[in-house]
Amino acid sequence: MFFLKKLFIITVFIYGLFVFGPIISFAQDVGSCSDLTDIDKKSETELRAYLAQCEKEIQDQQIELDGQQKQSKTIKGDISILTTKISKARLDIKAKNAIITQLSRQISSKNAKIGELTSSLQNKKESLAQLIRKTLEMDQTSFVYLVLSGENISDFYSDIDSFAYINKAVKESVDEIKGIKKETENQKDLLEKDQNSEVDAKVELENSKKKIEQSESEKQKLLKLSKQKEDEYKKYIADKAKKAAQIRTALFSLRDAAAIPFEDALKYANLAYKSTSVRPAFLLAILTQESNLGKNVGSCYLTDQLTGAGVGAKSGSVIQKVMKPDRDVGPFLDILKDLGREIYKTLVSCPQSIGWGGAMGPAQFIPSTWALFVDRIASASGHGVPDPWNPADAFVASSIYLDDLGASKGGYSAERTAACRYYSGKSCGNSSLAASYGDQVMTKAASIQSNIDFLQGV
Repeated sequence: MFFLKKLFIITVFIYGLFVFGPIISFAQDVGSCSDLTDIDKKSETELRAYLAQCEKEIQDQQIELDGQQKQSKTIKGDISILTTKISKARLDIKAKNAIITQLSRQISSKNAKIGELTSSLQNKKESLAQLIRKTLEMDQTSFVYLVLSGENISDFYSDIDSFAYINKAVKESVDEIKGIKKETENQKDLLEKDQNSEVDAKVELENSKKKIEQSESEKQKLLKLSKQKEDEYKKYIADKAKKAAQIRTALFSLRDAAAIPFEDALKYANLAYKSTSVRPAFLLAILTQESNLGKNVGSCYLTDQLTGAGVGAKSGSVIQKVMKPDRDVGPFLDILKDLGREIYKTLVSCPQSIGWGGAMGPAQFIPSTWALFVDRIASASGHGVPDPWNPADAFVASSIYLDDLGASKGGYSAERTAACRYYSGKSCGNSSLAASYGDQVMTKAASIQSNIDFLQGV
């Protein structure tokens, strides 16, 4: 009995070496994220393992960075912070390269699958065409003709059986074609998602590279200062504080409302973020774009509730289609009544070349749409009666709408798509004007994000 137990233990041990040995060995071979090279040659399992290691090291770097930023300001401390930022950004680049490699392989695989399905679909269609032709030939041969033709009865019933079989084959072919079409569409949807994810990863990769360049430049300045007098460092800190003050106090333009300091705009955007997870820099970029458009088209007052006509706020000239009467005038009057505003002294946007005007405040909601969102805006902002011309309420309203459009998913593709739909209700690919709007918003968002990052680092 003792011999059998011993033999069993040895057998289990040897089996474990064969089964678990490679896993243990591989886990030990993963190494540091910074050691990752020849990404294209790595297997999917290796890439996933390296990516997990990169994410862990990035998290460790962030914890170290948070701790460093709480310490008192010194040249040595600032250099340490920048060094950590650079290390974190480099790890992020490694991780993004691994993600891009994975996505490229998935895209290639899905393209191949779509090609196979397309070829299979074509073959099935050709087979179906032949079956239909055969069905028509048999269907056109009448019972009387078959009797008069002199064919024996067994041949006739044989043809009937063949006809039934062909009809069954036609149905099966149609079902197969439907299945292939559905699977092809599913594969195309998955392909589009992978392609968008690849674009997002590449944009984030470029952002990480820019952060390294900025941090390296700052680090070199500090290294140079550390060899000089402490006064130089104080001047450096003062210059950064001066730039931060300029950013905070710079006026943030709003459409159909007074401009506010950037610091207030960021505060409202952060408040909206808590409710919707829409990135503050992206929300501010949307509102900046709306402001620029507002400067181009001017503003109007509604003067005729029946026709929706109005006048230009500056020119006083009559302008048609200021507000669509059967859709927006009623909700507009209700909003003004709740806010205690005067009907003919409240600015709304003038009509553009196509359609009606009547959009309100910085967020540019038309009255009927604001009425649909008003309860959600009140809940998020804490204001019992939200005001479309109040920046805090307008920011929350835009953020909620952008959240509904998918912006809270994050990433370049999701935000750009949300911007296009915010502008026209259409996706970027279906409208050149919407695509242009989306591109401009994303450019502004990158610039605003750099200012936010600077303020957070001061």
